[in-house]
Amino acid sequence: MSEQDQPLQREEPTRQNDESPSGLNAGQSGRPKSLRPFILSIMAFKHGRKFSKTTSAHLERRLSSAAETEGRFGPALTRLYLGISAVFSNDQTALIALAINDGIYLTDFSVKHLDLSDNQGFGRDAIADYVLKEVKDYQHEKFAKFIGAGLPATLARVSKTLCSRLWLDLDIVPIIVLDEREDEDENGRKREKDFWDLKRVDEQADSMVRKCVMYFGPSQAPLLQVGFRGLVQTDVGFRAYLTTIQNYKDTCGASTWETMMTYAEKLRRDKTRIAFFSSTPQGGGVALMRHALVRFARRIEVDLSWYVPKPLPTALRITKNIHNILQGVSPPSQRITAEEKKAVIHWITENAYRYWLSESGPLRPAEEGGAHIIIIDDPQMPGLIPLIKRFTPDRPVLYRSHIQIRSDLIAKDSSAQADVWKFLWSNIQLADMYISHPIPEFVPHTVPRAKVAYMPATTDWLDGLNKPLRDWDVGYYGNMYNASCHAQKMTELHWPARKYIIQIARFDPSKGIPTAIDSYAEFRRQCKVADIEDPPQLVLCGNQSVDDPDASIVYDQTLDQIMSLCPELMKDISVMCLVPNDQLLNTLISKAHVVLQLSTSEGFEVKVSEALHAGRPVVATKTGGLPLQIKDSVNGFLVEPGDWKAVASHLMDLFTNNALYERMSYAARTGVSDEVGTVSNALCWFYLASKWRDIGTEESGKAVLQPNERWVYDMARDEANCPYSADEEQLPRCSFEHKKIN
Repeated sequence: MSEQDQPLQREEPTRQNDESPSGLNAGQSGRPKSLRPFILSIMAFKHGRKFSKTTSAHLERRLSSAAETEGRFGPALTRLYLGISAVFSNDQTALIALAINDGIYLTDFSVKHLDLSDNQGFGRDAIADYVLKEVKDYQHEKFAKFIGAGLPATLARVSKTLCSRLWLDLDIVPIIVLDEREDEDENGRKREKDFWDLKRVDEQADSMVRKCVMYFGPSQAPLLQVGFRGLVQTDVGFRAYLTTIQNYKDTCGASTWETMMTYAEKLRRDKTRIAFFSSTPQGGGVALMRHALVRFARRIEVDLSWYVPKPLPTALRITKNIHNILQGVSPPSQRITAEEKKAVIHWITENAYRYWLSESGPLRPAEEGGAHIIIIDDPQMPGLIPLIKRFTPDRPVLYRSHIQIRSDLIAKDSSAQADVWKFLWSNIQLADMYISHPIPEFVPHTVPRAKVAYMPATTDWLDGLNKPLRDWDVGYYGNMYNASCHAQKMTELHWPARKYIIQIARFDPSKGIPTAIDSYAEFRRQCKVADIEDPPQLVLCGNQSVDDPDASIVYDQTLDQIMSLCPELMKDISVMCLVPNDQLLNTLISKAHVVLQLSTSEGFEVKVSEALHAGRPVVATKTGGLPLQIKDSVNGFLVEPGDWKAVASHLMDLFTNNALYERMSYAARTGVSDEVGTVSNALCWFYLASKWRDIGTEESGKAVLQPNERWVYDMARDEANCPYSADEEQLPRCSFEHKKIN
């Protein structure tokens, strides 16, 4: 028998080398279960089938010239969805079907005979190569943009790079769909007959695309999934497979990866369960970090879950007021009443007893299936800590503070901050560790320094906010932004014909939006004096968090300020509260000329890290963690909060001095530390979980982990005996000598 006559052999993936979705059933390997689909398909498509749908020649010409003549992002593209399936023979031949759906019904499909004889050579993935070329060509020929792609689990196992390449190369969300089953017995076992094996490959692809469409919302973003007990099911209920382990490994240095894997392997070996609790599954930096962390933990098979309470609008209004008071941006007379404090505690307690302390819940004792390590995020959730300690006093509970807390105001006994902190601290003090952004002034004087550890906010270099986008996709998302502006009668962007300045932040009292407007108005006055033609536009935009009721108020205040202060600039300022779409924010940041972050109160802003990673110089205030992220006059500029004249001066420098701009852009792009990426974030949490699992709490009678104001990242590297190399980028370490506050 010749080599070409050998039956198709597909090696079953192991945990170490498998680059296919790890959550699939073990029995669904790449090996064909039946030749029936192949035989049916080869009979119907002996010579294959090409796409047949045509596009209007006049429409093609208009779209081709639209971007050039209008000087804007790109032409409006038709939104489509893709279905992919494959059937195999035993002679290393596959039939690959691609089905196209416009969100309503099938519009076109193709079938291709593909030779897989050299599929294993030199790491080649012939199926992925073919699919990506076909999809890319179709998009450009038909002026289309594919949003998502559905494919069966079996195909994802055979073509191990297909999913990640769809996501990273073509910006298509791959949705893994289990094969259709006619029926299951009482034990969930598949019966003998299977609908899937009765379908031709084109019918299978059509089935995949119809299922794929169901997972996307009106903004073309995957639908948020929150399951039983408030379990946040990232990536469309864990169905969207975006990245491989190698992709993550490529985002960080070898030392960071090896240290992280040291603790990940220990957690897997010890079967440690970790549970995070926060107030909302969407909006804000906490939710972004948790989505990324859960995604990564599942990829490397660490048991890590994330839970949110059932939302209660009245409670969220109270917790937002607490947030504003702690940051010092609330009205001076605002207080949290005793009734409001009781309402917040009742909200959390009700959720705990109903969802998390009930049978098999995450707060049950570990021997009953509960988590071994609990992490509580931010001031909305501390009411959980006394409940946890009452039922399981020896279980480690860690509190993570993500905001800038005005500890100077807390030190004043009669202040609103002191009153709120007293209420929160009565619960937080029971936690075994207090983890803060790496700024000592963020930690109130009542917190024992031995309990304090530092950890920066992080972002994911592979998610929609940060991955590189092709010009085709940039044009699509830019057009999406302008379409939203047009619908709301708001100023549209004219990029690339005109440059723009941007601040992306929630419409929040602490984000310094009034300073951004004042700065831009002064900058435009200076442009007029200097006879600068076609000055840049200003963009003020952001997403609304589920637990933030202030957004509409601040949005209205922003427009009121523009219309009263500089109405003549309204045509050049775009103010938008955006629907959730990561790639849209990615496009806006990566194509901006300069990024602003003019907060009056700030923790550690991931948008600054994202802007620097994209090579955009940042002008920011000397507040909170921003001075740790920006090297003044190297990759951006630091100004005093509210100093709009200094901001305008720096904008003039960046728009008139090309050498300065290019130097800062290069420094920004090449100077981002591993410490602000997902792998390092996982490293820190994995270290803490493994260490607390070993050491235990005071109640367990063992020695207690006391960080004494050290960075968790440093503690983890020391524990793993992995010192820093001379060429590693590091965030500045503050002086941790706590200044006594009078």
